[in-house]
Amino acid sequence: MAVEVDRWDAADNLETPEHVAAYLEAVFEDGDPGLIAAALGDVARSRGMSEIARSAGVSRDTLYKALTEQGDPRLSTFVGVMKAMGLKIVAQAA
Repeated sequence: MAVEVDRWDAADNLETPEHVAAYLEAVFEDGDPGLIAAALGDVARSRGMSEIARSAGVSRDTLYKALTEQGDPRLSTFVGVMKAMGLKIVAQAA
């Protein structure tokens, strides 16, 4: 008998600012740039990719391409996306 499973999408589970912060904190801790870009894409999709793109000052298509595991967003795009999501970047000693 075949097991039926539903596709899981992180974007469907990022309902609160606390969920978003915990998700991104875990991804940043891992340190993989591709994973970070993809996670930012998950958050952007959960908030509305078009609105995030508009607020970040980039096109929707550009944002979709940049925020994938193969994407490599420019620093200005990264900073703009973080601001558009209402997030701040914090540095702390490792």
